[in-house]
Amino acid sequence: MRLYPTFFRVCFSWMDAERAHKIGFTLIKAAHRVGAGGVLRRLCAPSPTLQTEALGLTFPTPFGLAAGFDKEGRGINALANLGFGHVEVGTITGRAQPGNPQPRLFRLVQDRAVINRMGFNNDGAAAVAPRLAGAVAELGRAYPSVRPVVGVNIGKTKLVELEDALGDYLVSARTLAPTADYLVVNVSSPNTPGLRLLQNVETLRPLLSGVRETADSAAGRHVPLLVKIAPDLSDDDVADVAALALDLKLDGIICTNTTISRDGLASPAELVAEKGAGGLSGAPLKARSLAVLRQLKSIVGDRLTLISVGGVETGAEVQERLDAGATLVQGYTAFLYEGPFWAARINRELAKLRK
Repeated sequence: MRLYPTFFRVCFSWMDAERAHKIGFTLIKAAHRVGAGGVLRRLCAPSPTLQTEALGLTFPTPFGLAAGFDKEGRGINALANLGFGHVEVGTITGRAQPGNPQPRLFRLVQDRAVINRMGFNNDGAAAVAPRLAGAVAELGRAYPSVRPVVGVNIGKTKLVELEDALGDYLVSARTLAPTADYLVVNVSSPNTPGLRLLQNVETLRPLLSGVRETADSAAGRHVPLLVKIAPDLSDDDVADVAALALDLKLDGIICTNTTISRDGLASPAELVAEKGAGGLSGAPLKARSLAVLRQLKSIVGDRLTLISVGGVETGAEVQERLDAGATLVQGYTAFLYEGPFWAARINRELAKLRK
C-alpha cells in the first residue's frame, strides 16, 4: 500500500495536476463500476470502535473526505468504499458554471501542498440532486447498519452579484437538502470574487438563517447546517463567527478552508510565484488550522460540532485534532499524495491509538 508515493512520483508528479486528478478519480470510479466495490469495502472497513455520533448522525469513523475532490457527486459510493466515514460533495452552486480558466490546480510537492483556483466548477444543483439521491440509496443498500454520511457543500455562482447571493444559495439548499445528510455554507473560498466578504457577520446572519429555513422546509426535517470559514480570518473575526453560530443555533463549523497566505513554504519563491493566485491547502496549513480549532473549541465548548480540516496526513494528526476539540476531521490534499488506501491507513492508525 505504501508503494503509491513511488507510483505518484513516476506517473503523476510530472503531469498537469487537474489531469492527474481526473485520471485517478476515474480509476477509483471504474473499480466500483466493475464490481470491486465489495472487496474494497471489506478491505478498507473502519473498526467499529471508530463509530462517532455527530450532527444527530452516526459516522463509521470520524475521518472523512473534504469538499473539493468530488465536486459533482459522481463518485460518492466509490470513495466511500475506501474507508471514508463521510464524503462531502461540492462546492455546488445554484447554476452550472465552468470555473476558472485552466491551468488552475498546481502542486508544491516539496511542501506536500496544492494551490487551486478552480472557481467552483460544477454542473449546478439541479444536475447534482439526482446523483446525490441515487448515491445515498445505494449506500443504504451496501451498508445495512452504519453507512458513510454524505454532506453537501454549497457556494455562490460567480455571475450572481453579492447582493443576490442569498437567493442563489437558496436554490442549492432547496434542491439538495432533501437528500443531503448535512449542508455546509461555503463563504470562504478565495477563488470566487467577493465571496469572503460574506463572512462578515452582518451579511452572514441572514444568509445562514435563510439557508437553514429553506433546507428544513424543502427536506421536511431538520438538515444539520454548518458554515465553513477561512484560516485567514483574524482571531476577532473567528470569535464573531463562533458567537453568530451559537446565536443562530447552527449545528457546527468547519475549520478551515484553504489559505491565501504563502508564508513558511519550503518551495522556492519563484516556483510559488509562478503558480499564481489561489487557495493553498496541505501540510503548510496544519498549524493555523489547529489554532483556529482550539480557539473555536474554547468559545463554543460542546455546543457545536467542530469539523477540522487542513494539513492532516496521519492517524496521529487526526487524533490530535480530535483531542483538540474536533468531533470529525476531514482530509483532501494528502489523498493526492498518498493514494487510494490513505483513509484505510488513517483508520487503522486511529484504532490502534484508541487501544
